[in-house]
Amino acid sequence: MTISAYERAQRVGQAAVRTAILDAATRLLVAEGVGSLTVRRIAAEVGCSTKVIYTMFGGKEGLMEALWLEGFARFGRRLEAVPANPDPIAYLEDLALAYREYALAEPDYYRVMFQRVVPGFEPGGEAVEFAKRTLGYAVRGVAAAMAAGRIAEGDPAEVADVVWMALHGAVSLELARMLEPEEAADRFRRLIATLVDGLRPGR
Repeated sequence: MTISAYERAQRVGQAAVRTAILDAATRLLVAEGVGSLTVRRIAAEVGCSTKVIYTMFGGKEGLMEALWLEGFARFGRRLEAVPANPDPIAYLEDLALAYREYALAEPDYYRVMFQRVVPGFEPGGEAVEFAKRTLGYAVRGVAAAMAAGRIAEGDPAEVADVVWMALHGAVSLELARMLEPEEAADRFRRLIATLVDGLRPGR
């Protein structure tokens, strides 16, 4: 007998139920647009009652913010998993590669996080602060590279923002299928090398 995503998740626990709901909502949003994001439709997709969703998220707005936060939580875990490296430049390069890897592994969440696929949705202040903390890995990495004299001195947060803007543009082009996968990987590495070279002291 086939069991629903909700039933499978329920056997694991509440956290798995929450994840099953968020994943289903994200798939619907990206595949069919914001109009598909009704509590009833998501419940049908997962195989649970609407009451489960209202209890967990308090309704559609709470669910939207939960989707956004889940994307950044997954993103943060991916960056956290980047191994420490005594070479600060190598660490920054690994962080950049992890950024692309996350976007390609979780494209639906990436679009929810960065491409405003839900018109009118504005995350609350605490949610925004949580999201910004995930980018702290890059700021700390830039600061370490500056302290080691590997890149020019400056405001680490400002430099990290500039690097992030460049990486985001490259990843967005790839997700839009403007580049072939092999071509995109090569271009991305060249972009990282160009950014690093441009940040060196004396540039």
